Amino acid sequence: MADSIRAGRMRLDLDQHDLQRLVDAIQCSKPVCGLTHDFYRYPARFSPQFARTVIELFTEPGDVVVDPFMGGATSLVEARALGRVGIGLDVNELSCFIARVKTTPLAPSDIKAIHSWIRHTIPILNMRLTAKRPHEWIARGYQRNIGTRQTWPIRKSLEQALARVTLLKSEVQKDFIRAVLLRTGQWALDCRSDVPTAMQFRERLQQFSAEMINAIGEYARILNSNRDVLSHDQIPSPTIILHRSAETIDSEPSLRVYDAPKLVLTSPPYPGVHVLYHRWQVLGRRETPAPFWISNTLDGSGSSFYAFGDRKQPQLEKYFSTALAAFSSIARIALHNTLIVQIVAFSEPTWQLPQYLKTMCAAGLTELKLQGVQTDHDGRLWRVVPNRKWYADQRGSRGAGKEVVLFHKLTV
Repeated sequence: MADSIRAGRMRLDLDQHDLQRLVDAIQCSKPVCGLTHDFYRYPARFSPQFARTVIELFTEPGDVVVDPFMGGATSLVEARALGRVGIGLDVNELSCFIARVKTTPLAPSDIKAIHSWIRHTIPILNMRLTAKRPHEWIARGYQRNIGTRQTWPIRKSLEQALARVTLLKSEVQKDFIRAVLLRTGQWALDCRSDVPTAMQFRERLQQFSAEMINAIGEYARILNSNRDVLSHDQIPSPTIILHRSAETIDSEPSLRVYDAPKLVLTSPPYPGVHVLYHRWQVLGRRETPAPFWISNTLDGSGSSFYAFGDRKQPQLEKYFSTALAAFSSIARIALHNTLIVQIVAFSEPTWQLPQYLKTMCAAGLTELKLQGVQTDHDGRLWRVVPNRKWYADQRGSRGAGKEVVLFHKLTV
């Protein structure tokens, strides 16, 4: 556990084995898997092994872990599984939907109802049968680029399945089925040069539903094993998900009943790096907001809304002013022993990293460095992200292919 934190450096009460665990977790390049992590491929996910190791090393059971840019909710899933209180925020309603499904265990009655729905629905996903068209969603553009000659069988299969979601009785059941359809739709449409057939869609829907039911069952068993840690009256809920910005989070009424976070573990939007948090790319770069339709959530915002501003803006003024406001609010909910750990990538790290660190300093945070551990000449822990399919602000820039892990605390 963290023994002491001093300005300009961090001294950890870790033996060599645990220190190596931390480095290995940061460098982990294994495919994201385990628990409910595979429910959806949210962009810029960090490794569950990284989240798990950081939570284990810097918190105790019952402590509060906050992720102010939770994305795919990796940190919340791991926090709850380890007996910590997880609090996540995101401006993307799709992120909140995914987080809710990934952290909500199902009762046996829910699983029985979902099995029945799958069993009766898959056989009637038939291209010869009519589908109830979601005209309101269509009019608002949520089916853009998925009605082409190649993609219409997938669109129609989703329409037929979504029309039957109302047959389920509880919102938990409906959300879970929507999550299964979301995962299958992403597999069929996102970042593919070819589109599977309707039959292949049905087969994968059957496979994913079985995998996700097994995963949520295993997750529920883990939660049940540590329920005594998070069951006392002072904790109204071991997981809280807020659809909101991190700005002014210090005035959020729902957080007043919780202790200050022992750990802030997050990955904010990356400066100058284009990431589609809210769209799928169909047959090249044809964007579609279909995931919002499938999950019954709303979009209505451009990419700059989710990324702290336009990546092409000179000097990224909007990005850094938004980051300053967000991290200033985060600093106000922290205590002297709160550790802030974040993974960040840059399109042009030469000037963006110094500017980012200046922004953290202006927000009231001091950078810390691990003694005796580094992977680059600057004394920080960097990791290479292979085969990254994002687009930096300048053609040919390679900065976005590397991520750095930053450690901060409140400035004394």
